[in-house]
Amino acid sequence: MAEATRIPTTITQVSRGTAAGGGIGESTLRPDGTLKVTGEFAYASDLWHEDMLWGCTLRSPYAHAEIRSVDVSEALRIPGVRSVMTHDDLPAGTHYGLEIQDQPVLAKDRVRYHGEAVAIVAADHPETARRAAAKIRVDYAELPPVYDEESATREGAPVLHPGRSDHHAGHVAHPNILHRQPIVRGDVAAAKAEADVVVRNDYEVGMQDQAFLGPESGLAVPAEDGGIDLYIATQWLHVDRDQLAPVLGLPPEKVRLTLSGVGGAFGAREDLSMQAHACLLAMATGRPVKIVYNRYESFFGHVHRHPAKLTYEHGATRDGKLLYMTCRIVLDGGAYASSSPAVVGNAASLGVGPYDVENVEVEALALYTNNPPCGAMRGFGAVQACFAYESQMDALAEALGMDPVELRQKNAMSQGSLLPTGQEVDSPAPVAEILRRVKERPMPPQKQWESSAAAGGTGGTGVDVRALPGGLSNTTHGEGVVRGVGYAVGIKNVGFSEGFDDYSTARVRLEVVGGEAVAMVHTAMAEVGQGGVTVHAQIARTELGVSGVTIHPADTQVGSAGSTSASRQTYMTGGAVKKACEAVREQVLRLGREKFAGSRPAWAEGVELRLEGGKIVTAGGEAVAALADVLEDEAVEDEVVFRHRPTEPFDLKTGQGFGHVQYSFAAHRAVVEVDVELGLVKVVELACAQDVGKALNPLATVGQIQGGTTQGLGLAVMEEILVDPGGKVRNPSFTDYLIPTILDTPAIPVDVLELADEHAPYGLRGVGEAPTLSSTPAVVAAIRNATGLALRRVPVRPEHLTGTGAGTGA
Repeated sequence: MAEATRIPTTITQVSRGTAAGGGIGESTLRPDGTLKVTGEFAYASDLWHEDMLWGCTLRSPYAHAEIRSVDVSEALRIPGVRSVMTHDDLPAGTHYGLEIQDQPVLAKDRVRYHGEAVAIVAADHPETARRAAAKIRVDYAELPPVYDEESATREGAPVLHPGRSDHHAGHVAHPNILHRQPIVRGDVAAAKAEADVVVRNDYEVGMQDQAFLGPESGLAVPAEDGGIDLYIATQWLHVDRDQLAPVLGLPPEKVRLTLSGVGGAFGAREDLSMQAHACLLAMATGRPVKIVYNRYESFFGHVHRHPAKLTYEHGATRDGKLLYMTCRIVLDGGAYASSSPAVVGNAASLGVGPYDVENVEVEALALYTNNPPCGAMRGFGAVQACFAYESQMDALAEALGMDPVELRQKNAMSQGSLLPTGQEVDSPAPVAEILRRVKERPMPPQKQWESSAAAGGTGGTGVDVRALPGGLSNTTHGEGVVRGVGYAVGIKNVGFSEGFDDYSTARVRLEVVGGEAVAMVHTAMAEVGQGGVTVHAQIARTELGVSGVTIHPADTQVGSAGSTSASRQTYMTGGAVKKACEAVREQVLRLGREKFAGSRPAWAEGVELRLEGGKIVTAGGEAVAALADVLEDEAVEDEVVFRHRPTEPFDLKTGQGFGHVQYSFAAHRAVVEVDVELGLVKVVELACAQDVGKALNPLATVGQIQGGTTQGLGLAVMEEILVDPGGKVRNPSFTDYLIPTILDTPAIPVDVLELADEHAPYGLRGVGEAPTLSSTPAVVAAIRNATGLALRRVPVRPEHLTGTGAGTGA
């Protein structure tokens, strides 16, 4: 079989640093940045093979239905159709899943959500494949749907996964409860008796989509050894491989994955989408098969953020000291488990927020329903909880007559605080400080629409409508516009938790190329836009003292790097690269001592040497040899595995345990202007302060914070997948599912703190997720401040502000 013809979709050469630059702590430019801006970057959807087929998926139009029969005969008669597969055609394993293998590759007896895959087609042309899929006849019998907690747990409710025993079945009250995690600490009953003020409210968070711009896509190529090569946009190459191998009936070593260009992820690429379908069709036809989802299909092809209903109660003394907190968090996991158990663990353990509260009762659970499957999305369970507990802080401050920032600072955790899980926060926790910084930041000027107009923005009308609520729709010229200011702070864990064996592998090679020492870094890290390829090169330059660093394409020919999620890659794979570089450096110094120790005293054992500027130098900066002279024709290589300190599962009854390895903290101040008559919101500024431990690349760090902030803004005022009570998705398109554009994104000034965590490489702290937590409640708090409405649901819509829709609260 011909070798795959493939557009290079992975960065293979990082831009070169200078002899003394491009290392840790510098704002090194991304090697893929210009390519992406100019449109030259090759994404997975650009993959091509000269004799490839195109794959297409037939999806269920029902949220819950019995499959009585599937007739593919008419589809097979279409010229150009090479294969049609249903559940009965699967060669080996039939199910997959990140934590629980409960999701069928192709539905068999019933479908459990709108858009579930039922059959797949391979054809010579994508339109032929689509026409053939439309000709497949499926006889469905609709079943009553399960869509919320009441319908899922009532007597006689349909059990969506009967007979399963791998989701803590003995720990939950109903088989439609996927996972449950309580957290119990102190004596809530006694604390209630002492409380001067009690605030209790219900909150709701809608279903948010990751809305990455590059749809699911990949190319599967059958190999001569009977294996399969898959070029794919994903977040975790090895977990894809480990789920695919049993489905394909192949040993893992014959399922080879290479990362292709990824157009965003945010959690949605952690689960399988089209990977198994492309591979199955390629094996069935003996030809390469490419699958690319359109935007409509993408909404059905990946998991979403869990919608949530939350009930919170706080009790405090008259002077604002928190005495107790209780909450119940119900997450809708949809039809299949995905990562819901871990999301529940995060929501429960972080549900109190970054506050010292001695008496706590938390219950968090996830449901099986006939709604779309939900799983990982930036913030991973902590987002939903943060909206509720920060809304509670504002409600409690109002009840106490206190400044909302002062109340938060009074109860803010710090280094040495105990979490409700019993775990000590043993690294810096500057919660009060980041709140102080956002509060003391100068306010943006009032009536910016007038100052913008004065600067020439409107052609003499006196009002720049772009700076007003409603923007270019030109619905208001400033009348009825009220300013509001709101604050919020959040806590997010970093890395995998609850005893998961979280590790990453890196292989580093140092050799002479063109007379100069050059490093090669090989990991399986998925570059999804976070800038890991840049950071890896910075680490190699810093540790090995070289300018040229080549980044090998990410694939499964090296050990796992874990998922690009949980703000973990710089910590984990960056830590692995650092450790591998250190091992290579020691080999180089050993090699130099073997060659020169007898003739050059500086090479003697015990003399401190380091690598810098392509040379080996003493502690005093004296050059003792060029790296190229030490290496000559030899290449030095090492592969290492890096692990963070171990965590442990939370107790399933009390929630106690050392569950998380590290925490990150971010605070926001939102300034909004609201047209209270039309219900329109303009976010003027969304300032952030965040402790990052160490900014390995300051420019990229700020970019991550601004990106996470914008995604939180989207959840606050516009983003929601609408699902009717029958489980049907109503808005699977960017026409109807709205995300922030440049016109919606305000100024996002960022204040970066660097308080080192002694347990982490370079003292760094995960960055990307924390700002997504606190930006949402800060925006809503500002809207409350402007309107006086309670606003206990996100996203906030115009009808919530004008009193014509639900969500305003009492």
